[in-house]
Amino acid sequence: MYANTASRPAQSALPVRPDGPAHRPLPWLAAVAVVFVVVQLAVVVPGSTPSWDETVYLSQSGGSAPPAFFSAPRARGTSYLVAPVTALTASVTFLRLYLAVLSATALVGALWVWRRLLPTPVLVCAGAFFAGLWPTLFYGSMAMPNLWCALGALAAAGWVARAVLGETGRAAPLGAGAAVAAVTLMRPADGMWLALPLLLVAVRRPKMLAALAAGLLAGCAPWIAEAFAYHGGPVARLHRASEIQGGLGWNIAVDDQAKALEGRTLCRPCDIPWKRPGTTVWWAVLPFLTAGGVLVARRAGRGTVARVTIVTAGFLAVPYLFLIGYAAPRFLLPAYAVLAVPVAECVVYLFTRARRAGRPVGLAALALLVVGHLAVQLQVLSRVSASSHSTGAEYAAVAHALHQAGVRPPCVVSGDQAVPIAYYAGCSSRQTTGHDASATPAEVRAGARQVATAVLVAGEGGRPPPYARAWPRVVLADTRGAGTYTGYLAVPATAVPSRP
Repeated sequence: MYANTASRPAQSALPVRPDGPAHRPLPWLAAVAVVFVVVQLAVVVPGSTPSWDETVYLSQSGGSAPPAFFSAPRARGTSYLVAPVTALTASVTFLRLYLAVLSATALVGALWVWRRLLPTPVLVCAGAFFAGLWPTLFYGSMAMPNLWCALGALAAAGWVARAVLGETGRAAPLGAGAAVAAVTLMRPADGMWLALPLLLVAVRRPKMLAALAAGLLAGCAPWIAEAFAYHGGPVARLHRASEIQGGLGWNIAVDDQAKALEGRTLCRPCDIPWKRPGTTVWWAVLPFLTAGGVLVARRAGRGTVARVTIVTAGFLAVPYLFLIGYAAPRFLLPAYAVLAVPVAECVVYLFTRARRAGRPVGLAALALLVVGHLAVQLQVLSRVSASSHSTGAEYAAVAHALHQAGVRPPCVVSGDQAVPIAYYAGCSSRQTTGHDASATPAEVRAGARQVATAVLVAGEGGRPPPYARAWPRVVLADTRGAGTYTGYLAVPATAVPSRP
């Protein structure tokens, strides 16, 4: 099938897909989704605990602790996504299973949008490429927004491509608008960087333009309302968000993103040695695969599809490669999801040419490269998962020590890593400085007269704030990541619950 499409002339309308088992992508996409879930359940989920950012999102909609401070850059979409689970149970395993299955289903749904634009092998290869990346696998079961932005971006680009190629009716505008709204609800900045190229591509289609604009506004609405309620308006919130993110401006973060691919979920600052450059080989090859995919798509009459993917992915990547001074592999997931289409075009073409030319050596070499790529991704995934589990275990150890010292709900935690540790302990987190500052020292001191309060200090050289220096000092737990945690505790007699 793929070889036949390679000789088609350029098209201005949607291709007509013939009927038959070979042209039904759903079983193949379902197989990709099943493998995606199985790998998560085998490698990521066992022993998994909430990460620092997850504790913020989970606490907003239930979880096991009062809501953590919600800083200016965050948006509510992730909390809405997990609300059906957190409202019912605090089980992390159930949450992981829910998100793993939901993300796999959403992956199939996003790819299904492209079924009338791409041959089945390309469609399935695109799904396998994106699902096989370690950041995709790691965040598939995590309560984080980036993967959902990626799947929304992939769906939105597909709907717009269908409209540009002549599809009429309401499905394409409604689908694109809904996808942009979902992305914006998760991360308003990503929604804007997604909507911009799609608006440019659809500039001659008023219905699509209206749908994209409406989706962008609908997704931003909760963020804007919250800005007026708590941050002094959208402009003030944007200014504060920029401060927290280190200032947005010309910052080349390409090298930081490359370093982070070796297994760092956040590289800030990223002035670190590059220990595993081999984990970036696929990333270095990505531009060449993309360019090859564009050429193949043009020869196959899918040049418009290629243009939509390249422009969209380029816009999505720009802020995280050139406008912020730090890196995280999850930031580029939306760009990877859209680039999966031209990458798949190139990979399928190479395999098809090698097979039809009767070159078993070429086929074996290509297969070996693919297997090697997947092996590297799984190796990094295993390392990242182990590190995440270890960090969560350390948070849990400090929380357990706080309970032993009498700091139990209702309670307040402040100081080093107070946000995640407070969540693990079932306490409120109240910081007096930094990005999550939500109380003054006087407020924390006054609250300590009513409920158990702990100020955490990590490491040997750490010192408590002046208001807590006279409080009883308790050594809580030794950790590999932050050293020894010490707590300065104020536990009123009325706040100590009786033990059974």
